[in-house]
Amino acid sequence: MAANTFGEIFRVTTFGESHGKGIGLIIDGCPAGVRIEENFIQAELDRRKPGQSKIVTQRKEEENFIIQSGTLNGVSTGTPISIFIPNTDQKSKDYNHIQNIFRPSHADYTYQTKYGIRDVAGGGRSSARETAARVAAGAIAKLILQDVGVKITAYVSQVGHIRLQHLYDQHTETIEDNIVRCPDPVIAQQMIDFIMEVKKSGDTVGGMVTCIITGCPPGLGAPVFDKLHADLGKAMLSINAVKGFEYGSGFESVRMKGSEHNDSFVNVDGKIVTETNHSGGIQGGISNGMPINFNVAFKPVATIVQSQDTVDAQGNAAVADGKGRHDPCVVPRAVPIVEAMAALVLVDHLLRNKSVRV
Repeated sequence: MAANTFGEIFRVTTFGESHGKGIGLIIDGCPAGVRIEENFIQAELDRRKPGQSKIVTQRKEEENFIIQSGTLNGVSTGTPISIFIPNTDQKSKDYNHIQNIFRPSHADYTYQTKYGIRDVAGGGRSSARETAARVAAGAIAKLILQDVGVKITAYVSQVGHIRLQHLYDQHTETIEDNIVRCPDPVIAQQMIDFIMEVKKSGDTVGGMVTCIITGCPPGLGAPVFDKLHADLGKAMLSINAVKGFEYGSGFESVRMKGSEHNDSFVNVDGKIVTETNHSGGIQGGISNGMPINFNVAFKPVATIVQSQDTVDAQGNAAVADGKGRHDPCVVPRAVPIVEAMAALVLVDHLLRNKSVRV
């Protein structure tokens, strides 16, 4: 199996390569009657697209898309939805110098080993260009979630050593006010300055995206292997450059005692909630109605504008020279990707859960 499909009921299959004619997706399982707002889909794609600021790759893709099937008069028909996003700014010649070289920390060697062939231009299928298709699918999932009161908000919480010190769960309207998508304007400027400094040195830097989901009803998820947080983890770890996932108290929980970590239940106006939320809105793999929050760690982009030692396809020593257009830090453009994958997970679980009407 090629594993290009995500989800059980709301199934999304993506296709295409970084420097091919385009990329696209097919959604099978979208309920009939969903309003498909093309302006909203475009806005989500614009948040991910390259060339949007000085701290991202300067490749120019307008991400204009074509809905080829599955809708009628702006409403889903219940049949497969097909969307195509043409590539318009390919520069495949930028990769001619690495035709026979395995770039450090890229998928070159592993793809060659697995398939016996690889698309050198932009990494082909391994390129983060594929995530535009996920964002388009996630936009449709978001439209479904909006109708049931679920809101997903992600933001950049760390770049290199610069990190927000607390969870921004109430004042996230400032996220789009700056090019790094951090809700704290002072920290955001520090992040931007640091990314520019790293970019000028020909290097890259990693970071972290935090995501908060509100309005999620209790009861989503299932034991034992379909836990909600397990599916969220799989979704996030499938994104290019992701190296880690934690939800709720995450890795900090190892330093706590049970008496400190347990979330006590209380009744507030007839609604059962917890006083704290170390569980991150998920207990026993099932949502409990509290806000779901998680962090996604991204490594530094593997392509750097520096010479690196490597080997060629024959195992001979070689040098890989970084060229082309690449992000010095991936997290500003990763924010809508994280939101999209979270939306796909939640919609799929909503459709699985017969007690929740979508």
